Amino acid sequence: MKGTPASHGYRMLAEWERHSRCWIGWPERPDNWRDNAVHAQRLFARVAAAISEFEPVTVCASASQWENARKMLPENVRVIELSMNDSWLRDTGPTFVVRDGSPGCERKIAGIDWNFNSYGGIEEGCYQDWSLDILNARKILEIEETPRFSHEMILEGGSIHVDGEDTCLTTEECLLNKNRNPHLNREQIEDELKAYLGVKKIIWLPRGLYGDDDTNGHIDNMCCFVKPSVVLLSWTNDETDPQYERSVEAFQVLSNATDAAGRKLQIIKLHVPDPLYATDEEAAGLTQGDDAVPRPSGRRLAASYVNFYIANQAVIVPQFGDQKWDNEAARVLGDAFPDHRVVTIEGAREIVLGGGNIHCITQQQPATVAE
Repeated sequence: MKGTPASHGYRMLAEWERHSRCWIGWPERPDNWRDNAVHAQRLFARVAAAISEFEPVTVCASASQWENARKMLPENVRVIELSMNDSWLRDTGPTFVVRDGSPGCERKIAGIDWNFNSYGGIEEGCYQDWSLDILNARKILEIEETPRFSHEMILEGGSIHVDGEDTCLTTEECLLNKNRNPHLNREQIEDELKAYLGVKKIIWLPRGLYGDDDTNGHIDNMCCFVKPSVVLLSWTNDETDPQYERSVEAFQVLSNATDAAGRKLQIIKLHVPDPLYATDEEAAGLTQGDDAVPRPSGRRLAASYVNFYIANQAVIVPQFGDQKWDNEAARVLGDAFPDHRVVTIEGAREIVLGGGNIHCITQQQPATVAE
């Protein structure tokens, strides 16, 4: 489609609005997923099965993995063949936008096909070849016969969160990083977000979660909206943890911010698990090579409960084996989403080892009928 989404009346919806489908990739690359991804595939299948109880799910798998994925997934999950460099469909799939029709009429759905450079390009990105990932959004939109807006700006879906009422959350650490769009300044990036997401105000947090070096601090590990004017913030009470400084810094920004409607923000603290580190066994299971960023033993994992998925009538929540904070996260999210069932996914550490979490591997497609 020509022009920008906003010029056609399109906007990005909040993630808690009703979905018609969830999209998930399928992991396989041995330099990112240990033991030829067998552990990660079990977790991805568990996530897909959990979400499929509340909304339709499509899993995208390569030709060599299609049969394996089909065997591991429930029959009600659609599996399609789609070649990818890696399985982060939040970042490489389309950002769906909608245009509301007249009362009683269906919404129009379109998708934004952003540019992608593997989180930083040849020198700083996560892998050297992203020639397949750069086609993911276009392929998905063609499968769904959905109009496509194309944009040359580098942007991953995990770097933005919206409230559905004209406000967008992001981080300076990611969007202002020179390895993304060095030719654009802050004001120009804001203009593009407004034109493509249909928002009117951007709230910038300085940094993302400590240790989230792969994405340069995506917002979806750090902070998200749970409803208009209410946010969840990754938090720690441990003043010796490097995350503490980042959490306090973000809290101060959010405390002084207002949304597009002029409302002060309510901040709900969601404590991160105690620090997690990659083990010798986990690192040894990787096929380390020149194409992907090294994942050595002892590195801190970017684990956050903020990285959950909102399905229709459910929230799908990662669990890391830290009983105290796992239980606390389920309680806090249950209070934040009183009309949703909290579904916990044990063993989500396996996804974090690859550089993301449940929100990172999923992408919601809005329903055509507003509810």
